[in-house]
Amino acid sequence: MGMLIQNYAELIKIIKTAPAGSITLISRGVTVLLLKKGKANMTVCPVCERFEEDAAAQTPLRRPVLVIASSGLILLSSLLIGMTTGWRSLADLLLVTSAVIPGFAIAREAAGMLYEKKRFSIDLLIVVAAVGAFLIDHMAEGATVVLLYFIAEFLEDYSAERAKRSVASLMRLAPEVATVLRTEGEEVVHIHDVKPGEIVLVRPGERVPLDGKVRAGSSSVNQAPITGESVPVAKSPGDEVYAGTMNGEGYLEVEVTKTSQESLLSKIVELVDGARKKKSEREKFIERFSKLYTPSVMLLALGVATIPTLILGLPAKIWVYRSLVLLVVSCPCALAISTPVTMVSAITGAARKGVLIKGSIFVEKASRTRVFAFDKTGTLTEGRQRVADIVSAGAPEDEILSIAASLESRSEHPLAKAVIEEASRRGIGLRDVEDFKALPGRGITGLVGGQRFFVGNLTLFDDPPPDVVDGISRLQEDGKSVLIVGTRKGILGAISTFDTLRQDARGTLHELDALGIRTVMLTGDNSRTARAVASRLGVHEFRSDLLPQDKLKALEELSRTYGSVAMVGDGVNDAPALARADIGIAMGTAGSDVSLETADIALMDDHLCKIPYLIRLSKKTDQVVRQNVWVSILVKLSFAILAFPGFVTLWLAVAVGDMGLSLAVILNAMRVASTKPQPIVHTREAPLSSAGTIGATPETQVRLPGRPG
Repeated sequence: MGMLIQNYAELIKIIKTAPAGSITLISRGVTVLLLKKGKANMTVCPVCERFEEDAAAQTPLRRPVLVIASSGLILLSSLLIGMTTGWRSLADLLLVTSAVIPGFAIAREAAGMLYEKKRFSIDLLIVVAAVGAFLIDHMAEGATVVLLYFIAEFLEDYSAERAKRSVASLMRLAPEVATVLRTEGEEVVHIHDVKPGEIVLVRPGERVPLDGKVRAGSSSVNQAPITGESVPVAKSPGDEVYAGTMNGEGYLEVEVTKTSQESLLSKIVELVDGARKKKSEREKFIERFSKLYTPSVMLLALGVATIPTLILGLPAKIWVYRSLVLLVVSCPCALAISTPVTMVSAITGAARKGVLIKGSIFVEKASRTRVFAFDKTGTLTEGRQRVADIVSAGAPEDEILSIAASLESRSEHPLAKAVIEEASRRGIGLRDVEDFKALPGRGITGLVGGQRFFVGNLTLFDDPPPDVVDGISRLQEDGKSVLIVGTRKGILGAISTFDTLRQDARGTLHELDALGIRTVMLTGDNSRTARAVASRLGVHEFRSDLLPQDKLKALEELSRTYGSVAMVGDGVNDAPALARADIGIAMGTAGSDVSLETADIALMDDHLCKIPYLIRLSKKTDQVVRQNVWVSILVKLSFAILAFPGFVTLWLAVAVGDMGLSLAVILNAMRVASTKPQPIVHTREAPLSSAGTIGATPETQVRLPGRPG
């Protein structure tokens, strides 16, 4: 039976009234619900929001634990009976039972792989080893092999399930219901039934249910689940808030901007979950290796069992036993999981710190990248100009600022906003402007108080005095943009602006230098401005006067010189460069869907300090992967060599060489997630001067901003 569900209340009603034994398919948009046996206790798949049965979700834990417990008790009972009584038949029956309970699932898996994919699997090695052990009267060891291997498989499945639950726990951050303000009053509804444009109420201590903008109220919101910021962020009308974040002490009314399926939290979960499918080269190699490895081991074991007996006339029972030990010890379980479990641990751990990595291939690349290219505006700087100096060539500062702000109020120039904001801060009102004109490539002009004024660059003025030109040049050499204010008769003064460096920019670049990373700044600014900014930041090199296509050429040159190149930008204007780089890293992507789609790695906030964290995480991940791979190979190889002279028994092979090794690999991999961003020294721009002169005055009277400390 199929039916369309119109709202959440109707869905709940159907769930509660579904008759026992029924199978009902309920569709609501992209959401599908399958009810079996009338059970109404369901869970939500974090990515596509499918409802799945709790019983199915618990299978990886509950059922294997019961199998392990029952098989272990029966095996222990059989051993006790065999040692303390003469009931050999009962002991053997219990041994067979203890092997069959976990062995059924192993044999089914082996048969499925052999029948459907025509491939020898690790499970088949264990089945052959266990059956062989029973046939040569090593029943206790055969049963032990099956049980210990089942435990090893359970540990692997548990680690994978733990990673999935780590992703799912992100989705559970968002509440299932929201308090919506409607004409009839407050109404509590499921988040699926809240539409964009509606107002939801978020009281102190509650989680924000959906993405939206604050319309009323103010509070501090803990955005750690989304951006990784440890300090709550102040929110007031007009600010964006995200589903799953925790409201602090205030009351907020939030206008919903996205549905639950479109929320940033949903996108994060989808990206993190999808990242597991983008495998690194090392993972792909191990998968290819495993396909050839298993049949090779079986052939080797067959040779060990037959050649010494048929050619050398040695005892068959001894060499068959040793071949079975070789089969067990050669199971590449630990090797197979050594890389994926570490990569998943790194990706999920990074997501909780506000760093989205779209695949283990990018973790691998980041550990090998030696040069990082940074866009300047909006990445290394805040992307917001502010007035640095108002310098006079004869007119009062307030007069210069008043004229410039009045004319710039009619302009769309990037520096106009900074000039107008400075006038407002000083309480200087705007004056009426007449006959306003834009002079492309030069500046603007208009009548203020009946007199014509010009604001722009030096090309607006004929034969400017050399000392004035020198004063302006000094400002530009310090990385500032300069607007010159004057009349037809000459220059009255100038206003310089500059883009403030991010507080953690210098500290981040210093950390990257300590990590052996070369840093390059790419900018469209002129060489003098670029040189000044590069000097304040401490980058290794810079490229200036770059158009978007020039940035692509610069990346290609860097790639030829240094190999793998990472590009860090805002994810929108830098989309072509991010796509060209070996690793595209977009920062401040919490409010940008474009950035999430464009970048290989996305930083959810504007904190550059996440870049050194990413490098440390990738290096630690690479280190742990290498440890896991080499330990797996060395242990397996050692046990395989020791199997020939008979120094390794079946139970020792599986207890230490398989289960113990798998557990060690998993525990080692989990260490990666504990990597945390290290504190970066934040620096502020020194106080900006707001006075000075240019022209026929001493150079020391042009006061420039100091360099960051």
